[in-house]
Amino acid sequence: MQSNTVDVFTIGFTQSNAERFFNRLEKAGVRTVIDVRLHNTSQLAAFAKADDLAFFLQKINNIRYVHQPLLAPTDAMLKAYKKEKGDWGVYEGRFLDLMGERKIEQRLKPEMFEGACLLCSEALPHHCHRRLVCEYLNDKWNGALSVRHL
Repeated sequence: MQSNTVDVFTIGFTQSNAERFFNRLEKAGVRTVIDVRLHNTSQLAAFAKADDLAFFLQKINNIRYVHQPLLAPTDAMLKAYKKEKGDWGVYEGRFLDLMGERKIEQRLKPEMFEGACLLCSEALPHHCHRRLVCEYLNDKWNGALSVRHL
């Protein structure tokens, strides 16, 4: 790992209970959770609803909560992939194009991610947009992010 890289984490909350979820964040030393879900009031996990999550993060681990829909897919993309069981490769391409259109690499800076953890619902990063965000930014920022999936 380069000394000039920024440590950033990613995490999903499905297939996890609250204890395991918050313990992973604490053990990693996360200071800020950046919620990259478009809809952050999901009923998938009670502890992951926006207001509750912000409260629990602050109370349990003194972690700051930020909702960042700039890093989320559009409703149409979500529907095509999730509800209509779309192809991951198509979704990935469209999502990366969206990040390019939004010019996220110009609107954000690597240091904004220091000690942060990108949050979405997917348990694993393989088919998840939080991984794509990190890869996109690393490509644009010449590997400035040292990414670890929790």
